[in-house]
Amino acid sequence: MGKIDSAQRFASPAGLAERGYVLRPEKEEDRPFLESLYISVRRPELEMTGWTEEAKLGFLRQQYFCQDKHYAEAYFDAEFLILEQQGEPVGRLYLHRSPREIRIVDVSLMPKVRNQGLGTLLLQGVFTEAEDAGLIVSIHVEKFNPAQNLYRRLGFTEVSENGPYWLMEWMPSGLSSNEAQAESG
Repeated sequence: MGKIDSAQRFASPAGLAERGYVLRPEKEEDRPFLESLYISVRRPELEMTGWTEEAKLGFLRQQYFCQDKHYAEAYFDAEFLILEQQGEPVGRLYLHRSPREIRIVDVSLMPKVRNQGLGTLLLQGVFTEAEDAGLIVSIHVEKFNPAQNLYRRLGFTEVSENGPYWLMEWMPSGLSSNEAQAESG
């Protein structure tokens, strides 16, 4: 295990290119898109607050700023990728690699491209890399996040709980959970 170089870059799954999508490194110019992506993902959580639209947007912008800052500090050596379709950004995939695992820090898609199999393609690409390197794949997911259904369908299992989050892991076929624990200890 641990056969992965932290400088390795994610190989875009073939199915993405066939459907007109490309992954590229995030750039500073992507900040407005990333804020709107964050807002599109988190806005439904605020529907029952009774807040004005202005209050919702203000809160979500502040939360985006905090998340962006946290990711930059906690995952400074991660790979931050933007998914584009015909030059238009439509999603993001953030990956952090360690000797034990590939952590999916974030995977998000704009509403217009959700439920089209893109998340599955991205995750299958991560699985391919993990299989080749003998690593597990992990992700933290909020318990109420509907994406957990996709994660379970693809073979993730809950391994721990921290407040409103589950840590979920996917194990390559040749790696047992005992081996993964031994390598991380």
